[in-house]
Amino acid sequence: MSNPSDSELGQKFGRFRILIIGRANAGKTTILQRVCRTRENPDIYDGAGEKIDPTILMASRERGLHNIENEMVFRANPRFIFHDSRGFEAGGRSEFDNVQAFIASRSKRRDLKDRIHVIWYCIPMDEDNRSSTEAEVKFFSQCDTGSIPVIVLFTKFDALYDDEFAELTSKGVSRKDAEAQAAQNARKSFDNGPQVKFLYDRERGRRPPKCHICLPDMDKDDADCGPLIERTAEILDDDVLKQLFVSTQQIHLELCIRYAVESDEWELKRHSMCIGHLCDVSTLQPHLDILGMSNS
Repeated sequence: MSNPSDSELGQKFGRFRILIIGRANAGKTTILQRVCRTRENPDIYDGAGEKIDPTILMASRERGLHNIENEMVFRANPRFIFHDSRGFEAGGRSEFDNVQAFIASRSKRRDLKDRIHVIWYCIPMDEDNRSSTEAEVKFFSQCDTGSIPVIVLFTKFDALYDDEFAELTSKGVSRKDAEAQAAQNARKSFDNGPQVKFLYDRERGRRPPKCHICLPDMDKDDADCGPLIERTAEILDDDVLKQLFVSTQQIHLELCIRYAVESDEWELKRHSMCIGHLCDVSTLQPHLDILGMSNS
């Protein structure tokens, strides 16, 4: 059975819908901008699809009001829809109940296009106190996300590089060597640290995520969120949903090619939305020849 075309995917799913959760200043907007290849702020729409005036939206935020049903859409890639759990970091019961009710409500939607397809939970690593917040404890011990996969994004991870660099130089390591070793050492220490153990501690009743990913330097112009795109595609169990995500993202050309190969069906037009945004399709032919494939 062949996979559906992009037009068929659009009719069935509409667009790929992501709920992004995290405390204030966790770098959420920056990551979404990187994913959509833009520096612009998103347009915001209400549940009825009406665009919200930015001045009205700002006034509501200043009063502490936020509607998780609002949709964030970037003009650079309108095939993504994002929902933001602004205020959830406070850890209050009402904020948690609001997020949990939203997830449950969306999971019951009849149309797949109206459901949440994945959750990105952002935890920043640039704070002096990096212990888990009350909101994080509640979410990963009490929130039932059903079949919606969750990925934890440890944002601003490069802050740990600075800590490791300082520790290495304090031990007499040269600045050049410390700079070369800092990232690897920080990642090794982090993998065995309390944040990761907290996430996957089932003995304490945790509801662990599908996986986690460390994202450094997202504020830089050459920031690479390719690993986030790749891991998101990997944890999607539904093949059609995976194809929708792969065709929606516009930054990972290799993923488009790999998906086409693994699906045992190279129909270039089906991935044209993804590939067309990334390069001249004709430049792919040498790579297809190596694989013994043709785009004809």
